[in-house]
Amino acid sequence: MEAAAHTMEDLIRRMTPVAAPPEQQAQVAALSKALEGMAQPRKRAPRCQLVGPKGESIALPESVFYVLERVAEVLARGDSITVVPVGREVTTQQAADLLNVSRQYLVRLLDEGRIPFRKTGKHRRLRIEDVLSFKATRDKDRRAGLRELSRLSEECGGYDSELP
Repeated sequence: MEAAAHTMEDLIRRMTPVAAPPEQQAQVAALSKALEGMAQPRKRAPRCQLVGPKGESIALPESVFYVLERVAEVLARGDSITVVPVGREVTTQQAADLLNVSRQYLVRLLDEGRIPFRKTGKHRRLRIEDVLSFKATRDKDRRAGLRELSRLSEECGGYDSELP
């Protein structure tokens, strides 16, 4: 179990998308529901404490509570999540991981001028905001392309009008 926790920590630190393992899915769903229930009736986050393995406790700040609530919600749906510090520069490998592309393909995008970057010696550095902006535009363009493809398929009779 210690090795798995260490691997999960490494993934999170490398900003690799992480999903709850199947054996933890029920626990994550229960946590999400509990956190949502705590926050709903109030205007402010409830006063929560984090309790460590030896019984030590520390107050959970409101900002951390809401981030934890959102993380649990996303993981409970079965989606992956990445923790990305905003305002930070990332390496080409980290950016490639965020975009779910190979590093070589990302370098080609950089060389084509599609994502801004700066060089530090031989290394390229990208602003996380630029990577996320590129991702949002790419995802929007993909959705538009899929809608158009679906429309064309329907026009050409590619879909049955009645379901069996």
